[in-house]
Amino acid sequence: MSKRNKNLDTLIEDIYSTIGVLSDGKKIKIPKKLIEELGVDIASCVQEWATPVKRNKATTQTLRMSNIGKPERQLWYDMHEEKDEDSELQPSTFIKFLYGHILEVLLIFFIKLAGHRVTAEQKAVSVKGIKGHMDCKIDGEVVDIKTASGYSFRKFKEGTLAEQDTFGYMAQLAGYEEAEKTNGGGFLAFNKETGELALFRPEELDKPNIKSKIDRVKKIIKSDSPPDYCFTAVPEGQSGNMKLPRECTFCPYKFTCRASSNDGKGLRVFKYAKGPVYFTKIVKEPNVEELLWMEKKQKD
Repeated sequence: MSKRNKNLDTLIEDIYSTIGVLSDGKKIKIPKKLIEELGVDIASCVQEWATPVKRNKATTQTLRMSNIGKPERQLWYDMHEEKDEDSELQPSTFIKFLYGHILEVLLIFFIKLAGHRVTAEQKAVSVKGIKGHMDCKIDGEVVDIKTASGYSFRKFKEGTLAEQDTFGYMAQLAGYEEAEKTNGGGFLAFNKETGELALFRPEELDKPNIKSKIDRVKKIIKSDSPPDYCFTAVPEGQSGNMKLPRECTFCPYKFTCRASSNDGKGLRVFKYAKGPVYFTKIVKEPNVEELLWMEKKQKD
């Protein structure tokens, strides 16, 4: 009986079947060279993490493959404004950065362990002057590896990423593929909450024309004023009040961006059980605590 050919479409199944022998009490046979490579890659990852890049305009206000697809108004603010929120990163954030990088290294290890060909790891690429580093190619196709929360993971698993792509992942993939002259790649996503894997290969029509996208973004950021809102406010129940949609709540520029809300008073923030809600218009006062410190922060 001949062995089944391994390709990108069999990747998840092959990884699971390789690891699955542990459930049967069997040992995974790991080549010594692969173990040594894993150790070197993790050590390199830790060393790079422990030597942070100095944050300045050259590093934070530069167009790259990793940000070219972000919402255009947010990207304009990236290039022109200081973030509303405290830019000093907390120790917990640095820890998240490290285990995120290590998880990506482990995923590459699993891919190789499952017998798939990995090339072009962290290859530098450029399209129309926009630079980036692709994660890798798997079996000849560009694959971007993403470690995600349960909420974000569903976009990859269900194939709905193009509908809510606030991080610009589709443009990032399109840029890497344009640089490599391929078009059959996708995303390998890892659910940090469950350990589940998903492979999402977008349809070609769902990917942006990256060259046109780059031209458009370059023109936008040269403008003295930002483009229109990325997302419109949404109703809060039947009260008549309007709030920021989920996509805007994590944006570091939300107070600056929505300074004209509430008749020019700016966003008003109220404490709900599921977290703060940012109101752009209030018709009926919410019957919960208002976070006045947030309101004060946007005025300072």
